[in-house]
Amino acid sequence: MQRAVRSVLNQTFSDFEIIVVIDGADWQTSQALREIGDPRLRTVELEQTVGGSEARNTGVRAARGEWLALLDDDDEWMSDKLTKQIEVAERSRYRYPIVATALIARSPRADFLWPRKPPRYPLSEYLFVRNSLFQGEGVLQTSTLLTKRELLLNVPFTFGLRRHQDWDWILRAGNAEGAGVEFIPEALAIWHIDDPLSPLKNNYHWSYSLEWIRANRNLVTPRAYAGLVAVTLSAQAAWQRDWKAFWPLLREIFRGRPRLMDLALFLAMWFIPRRIRQLVRSRMSRPKAAVLRAAVEAQPGQ
Repeated sequence: MQRAVRSVLNQTFSDFEIIVVIDGADWQTSQALREIGDPRLRTVELEQTVGGSEARNTGVRAARGEWLALLDDDDEWMSDKLTKQIEVAERSRYRYPIVATALIARSPRADFLWPRKPPRYPLSEYLFVRNSLFQGEGVLQTSTLLTKRELLLNVPFTFGLRRHQDWDWILRAGNAEGAGVEFIPEALAIWHIDDPLSPLKNNYHWSYSLEWIRANRNLVTPRAYAGLVAVTLSAQAAWQRDWKAFWPLLREIFRGRPRLMDLALFLAMWFIPRRIRQLVRSRMSRPKAAVLRAAVEAQPGQ
């Protein structure tokens, strides 16, 4: 939490307020924030845990500015992120620009520069239709986003959603009247991701994701539906070693409009061990990872 807040305080753009929503009683976090002692920092302490979606909505309602940028408590920003985003936002042709940036995805194994391709419409296909074994082709991550408070009030995060909060919001907000995605291809945030091999991946069953996408089919194209099931849901089921899910998920893919690539990726998620995929990705990114880490270390205030 302190790392995230200090990355905001180190911004070259200084006309801002920081609102930290503490989702439920957390004495240690409250104490750590009080020690920062910056008047621009305000905390909202919730008596009960409400989850990430409603915690963000609470922060939106408490904010006073026109523009809001989101930052998860385990991520951080580069020092010029807000300056560059505000410049793009104020030049945008959209009434409600959603300004996203590239990011450095930092795992225990390596750093990755994501996304590997810029956003395009339809957003669902950008996010879910993949052409390789590796993550990071299409990414619009919460900690990179800046938009108008008015849009976040009109299109709040879905209350009670435990997973896919960022996808759910960007698919709804990105297609709202007057809204559109602007993209800065420079990495202006660091997304600290879990080790893909971590047991934390077992916290949510793949069926939760299936229930979410079935309930929100209106947000995605048939191609995107097939792509999400073929890769994301199948990778989760395979990681959880739920072999009984193989045939149901294969049938589910055909409720969308799959490509041959989707079917190939589906089989790869089941039959190429995740450790091998991660090892190959880490080795392929090693030279780039060294450059990325050097660039981050050179950032003032990091």
